[in-house]
Amino acid sequence: MIRTKFYRKIFELNGHPILAKGLRKFAQSKVSKPFIASFAKVYKLNMEEATRELREYGTLHDIFTRELKQDARPIADSPDAFVSPCDGFLSVVDDLTPESTFMVKGQNYTVEELLGSSEKAAPYAGGKVLIFYLSPTDYHRVHVPIDGTVEEVFTLGKHADPVNELGLTHGLRPLTRNYRLVSRFDVAGSPLAHVMVGALNVNSIVRTNMSDVVHRGDPYGYFSFGSTVVLCVPKGKFSFTREKGPVKMGEEIGKWHS
Repeated sequence: MIRTKFYRKIFELNGHPILAKGLRKFAQSKVSKPFIASFAKVYKLNMEEATRELREYGTLHDIFTRELKQDARPIADSPDAFVSPCDGFLSVVDDLTPESTFMVKGQNYTVEELLGSSEKAAPYAGGKVLIFYLSPTDYHRVHVPIDGTVEEVFTLGKHADPVNELGLTHGLRPLTRNYRLVSRFDVAGSPLAHVMVGALNVNSIVRTNMSDVVHRGDPYGYFSFGSTVVLCVPKGKFSFTREKGPVKMGEEIGKWHS
């Protein structure tokens, strides 16, 4: 119980830049190695899926950004399958208004704020926003949901507030003011916005895939210490084939309509 409260405080209350910088340095140092076993126990990490044994990880950062065995997350291969880009909890906002306004945990957001301009937001009016919240337990590498061409990649924001229930409810517009990596894919002639939102003042989002052409299930990047993935899809291009809620990377969540 004490260990659970300790880690919860780190993830939920780390709102000070200096504190966050220190925690990041600690997590990436060998000094954090003694905490690996308790972290894995508290968050019930499934190490049977990982490519390395628990004892082989040298830092908390290493265990948090762990890679999985090739068969741990099968990628759905049915025609036009649109898969979850990550592990997490999926919530959805349907039928965005022409102004692309949507609600997340009691706060109003716009696609314009998320993507940085009204021009970039325009293609998603009337469409959907898919929000994937990652918990500390989850596999924290992010993948590609569908075959496409990478048309544009840029970063926005400099803040990093907690992206969890506490931060989304009480933070000051955390999804739009946080540091984020925005990628625009072209999928059969239609745009798809793939947004990785940083958290906990760490601002560590690493893009690992620099290819111009990407395929469903391809690795794309990873977070350091938790965050959220947001996908914006145009009207009429996506329909669900499953219920919202807990998802695993590679699971089919819907179909893309060309």
